[in-house]
Amino acid sequence: MTAHDPALTALAQNWLALAVLHGRIEGRIERALQANHNLSAREYWLLDVLGRQHDGEGGHLQMKQVADAIVLSQSATTRLVTRLEDRGLLTRYLCPTDRRGIYTDVSEEGLALLETARPTNDAALRDALDEAAHEPELIPLVDAVRRSAS
Repeated sequence: MTAHDPALTALAQNWLALAVLHGRIEGRIERALQANHNLSAREYWLLDVLGRQHDGEGGHLQMKQVADAIVLSQSATTRLVTRLEDRGLLTRYLCPTDRRGIYTDVSEEGLALLETARPTNDAALRDALDEAAHEPELIPLVDAVRRSAS
C-alpha cells in the first residue's frame, strides 16, 4: 500500500467519520450531564459501569477493571474515582481475601444520581444521533449504532 492507495484513503476517511461522530456524541452528552447533574461524561460512565456491577453486598470492581471498562489509564481512573468518592458517590475498600486489591463500588447516593442522570444521557445520545443522521458520511455509522441497540 502506498500513501495514495484509494483503499487507504477510504479507510482513513471512515476512521475520521467515526472520530467525528464520537466527538459529537460525547460533547452533547457532556454538556447535558454537566448542565443537569453536575457530572462529566466520564463520571457518568464510571457510575454506570459500577452501577451495572452493583448487586448489594459484594457488587464491586477492582481498580484495573474500572480503568479498562471506561478506557482510561489507571492514574486517570484513580483521580476520577477520588473525585467521585469525595462527593460521596463511590467507595473504595481493600479486598478481604487479598489486601493488595482495592475495590470500587457505587454508593447509594451514586446509584440515585445515576438513575436521575440516565434519561439525560440517553436523550443526549438520541439527539446527537438524530443530528448526525442528516450528514451522508455519518449515516452508516449512525445506522450501525442504532442497529446494535435493537
